[in-house]
Amino acid sequence: MQDNLDRLKTVGLALSHQMKQHSSDFRVGFGSFVDKPVSPYIDVHPSKLLNPCSEYEVHCRPAHGFIHVLPVTQNMSEFTRVIQEQRISGNMDTPEGGFDAMLQATVCQKDIGWRPEAKHLLLVMTDQPSHLALDSKLAGIVVPHDGRCHLEDNVYSQTSTMEHPTVAQLAEKLLENSIYSIFAVDHLQYQWYEDLVDLIPGSYVGRLFPKASNLKDLVVQAYKKLLSDVEVQMELQDPQQAERFWVNVSAICPGGSSAAGNSKCSGVQPKQTVFFQLTVGMLSCPAGSADQDVLMLVRPVGFNESVRVRIRQLCGSGCTDPKPEPSSCTTNASDSCREHRNTPVCSSRGVCRCGTCVCDSSRFGNIYGKFCEMDDFSCPYDGGLVCGGHGRCVRGECVCFSGWTGEACACRESTDSCVSDDGFICGDRGRCVCGKCVCDDPRRSGAFCEKCPMCHSSCQSHWNCVNCHLSNGLGSDGFQLCNQSCSPLVDYVDDITELVRGKYCLYPSTDKCQYRFLMELASDGAQLHISRHPVCVWSRRYFKTFLSVFLLTVTLGIGMLAGVRQLLRVTGRSCISKTEPQFEHTHKDSSYVPTSSEKTITYRRDRLPNHPVEMHTHTPTLTHKMPIGDAW
Repeated sequence: MQDNLDRLKTVGLALSHQMKQHSSDFRVGFGSFVDKPVSPYIDVHPSKLLNPCSEYEVHCRPAHGFIHVLPVTQNMSEFTRVIQEQRISGNMDTPEGGFDAMLQATVCQKDIGWRPEAKHLLLVMTDQPSHLALDSKLAGIVVPHDGRCHLEDNVYSQTSTMEHPTVAQLAEKLLENSIYSIFAVDHLQYQWYEDLVDLIPGSYVGRLFPKASNLKDLVVQAYKKLLSDVEVQMELQDPQQAERFWVNVSAICPGGSSAAGNSKCSGVQPKQTVFFQLTVGMLSCPAGSADQDVLMLVRPVGFNESVRVRIRQLCGSGCTDPKPEPSSCTTNASDSCREHRNTPVCSSRGVCRCGTCVCDSSRFGNIYGKFCEMDDFSCPYDGGLVCGGHGRCVRGECVCFSGWTGEACACRESTDSCVSDDGFICGDRGRCVCGKCVCDDPRRSGAFCEKCPMCHSSCQSHWNCVNCHLSNGLGSDGFQLCNQSCSPLVDYVDDITELVRGKYCLYPSTDKCQYRFLMELASDGAQLHISRHPVCVWSRRYFKTFLSVFLLTVTLGIGMLAGVRQLLRVTGRSCISKTEPQFEHTHKDSSYVPTSSEKTITYRRDRLPNHPVEMHTHTPTLTHKMPIGDAW
């Protein structure tokens, strides 16, 4: 984390200027976390408690659960000063206490300084995953987290006594306090946090470059992405009532697209509107107090606003008539307003009046049907029309007319456009989906899956065919029996080496032999030429050849070594003879007395016979003090 911390020390001012393009009042705070300061998460040796990085000769701060360092402020100089004073720390295991820190930063609104009218971003920079609930049992911590603020003197006081929060608990608190979460992690932990964002509404994960060089751009990109995602979450004010109700949400995005159960629209631009259709049904009536209303909260993710919906439970007949008529409604009149026994009355989009559904009105379109099960706005669109104009919208799904299929009824059921020239659908190599061929083999392409340049280029792709022919003895009967498993043309040859065009392949048989075959790519398909004679690696002929080559190689090697050795000996002797002294007596004798002599030495040049040169020396004295070779 040292590189990330160093980058954070310099990016604060630049990030403030960058965010001012998207926010009129940008403020920032800071906090730090490591892990629960108990064994086995940290080293409890006294020296390591003071400096967890002592073995690396780095002065680190002691391990801690969460410390709130600086409340959100506009003073970027103060933020930079505080960051400059920070030091890294360390723990023993890989995961860290990130969830502990996130929950405290979320619920401690006054300590952190969150403003109710502002957008809230919680940026988490880390290089490791976080501990999950129940991990704390390794340290003997068994008290579940209560989801409350426990900051004392800006330090998380319950880090050693409470478990880590659950993912659902953290997601609930983030939603309740209208906080977006941004995870800035390195590439090694990206996959872990990418799986996590699916469980936490309003979250984003970004990959940090080395030394966090892209931190500023990552935060700006995450801010834009989170603001362009519009999503709602629902919860009952009384959680004990949740199992008696079901809720269905359909988001109608600005482009007109909609899907049942989809509560989110992405890529929403400013001044665009997103509509949400909420359907609430009741599975059972309460044991008592049937007339008591139930409150449901609808919250847009990341917005500090919510809508409170009052749900009135109609467990009785509910049939009244202000003007009495001769006939009266029976107590089980609501049963005739249900399509099935377990379905809601009037599909939860109308009221039952004496056995007849009176559908609700909606500004999005019309709700109709005997049980208010149909409408003209909550199904997928195609070409600007609900269900493409080729079906009816029933409970958020398109019921297509005859001859049409698909999610939006945009595909014809007819397969005429997928019939190839041979009369088969997609050439019997694929299936027809929405009027187009989808090939079974991903290597195939083309309108009828007829193109496959890689299908016949592999030797193993023809092993089944070769095995079929070998099993039938390479006889005439094999051509007829193997037609079903062999698409290429097959021919038997005695000498396959005579064929030069194509690709040679080997097929391993069960008797430790291999059959050679040649694969020739013809214009009308592949053609195989299978050799009638196998190649056995351990046959006597190949064994004799191998033995002969081996012995010849060894003999030649020994001969070459002997010749080189002899050559080195001769060269060594000649060098020794050249360096011997010209005098027999190389050692000085103490009784030896020098004598004088006279010699005449004549030098001649054979190339200049007409100019002889004679030199005479008189009375030279020669001594044997040292060999001639050392006279340089």
